[in-house]
This record gives sequence, structure tokens and C-alpha cells, in this order.
Amino acid sequence: MIDTEDTIYQRLRLAREQAGLSQGQIAKLINYHRPTISEIEAGRRKVTSEELALFAKHYGVTAAWLLNESESDDDPAVELAARELSSLNKEDLDKILRLLRSLKKSSPSKE
Repeated sequence: MIDTEDTIYQRLRLAREQAGLSQGQIAKLINYHRPTISEIEAGRRKVTSEELALFAKHYGVTAAWLLNESESDDDPAVELAARELSSLNKEDLDKILRLLRSLKKSSPSKE
């Protein structure tokens, strides 16, 4: 149970960072104090379902993703990257794919 809660708080922080928002910026958007966001992301303050939906809306993810209810075993950062890629137009997506292939060729294998 604690692992699941840790995941929620870790995903809240990751989603905020991937959305390009600071703790202060999201606090201002949802009319909270910045320390409240810090407490939430540190797991020292629980979030309600309404708050979870609010964070999901601003971070561009689903509440299910924040709750780790998806079927995927992928790294959460990879899931967020895939979500961002899906919103690109074909030309930009092709550029990113060429860049990834280039990086893959120049990087040592993970195996």
C-alpha cells in the first residue's frame, strides 16, 4: 500500500515536471500555497480525488495514470514521453524519430 502511495506522489512530481511547471506555478494555477504542493509531492499530505483530477487536468495526464492504474509496466517517464509524442504533427514526429535513431546508434547498448 505504501508503495502505491509513493508511486502516486512520484507520478505527481514527474507529471508536473514534464508539464514544465514549477511547484509555484501549479500552486498559483490551482489557488494553493506552494508549500502545499511540496507536502503533497513528498507524500506528507494526502490528495483527494478532486485534487487528483485537478492535477491531471493541468498536467495533461489522466487520474488513472497518476494512480498507476494503467496496464503498462513501462517507466513512467517513458509513458509521459510517448504521450507527448502522440500530440506532435507528423513532420515533428519524424524529426524526433530520426534524432532518437541517431542517439541510439551513438549510445552504448543497455544490454
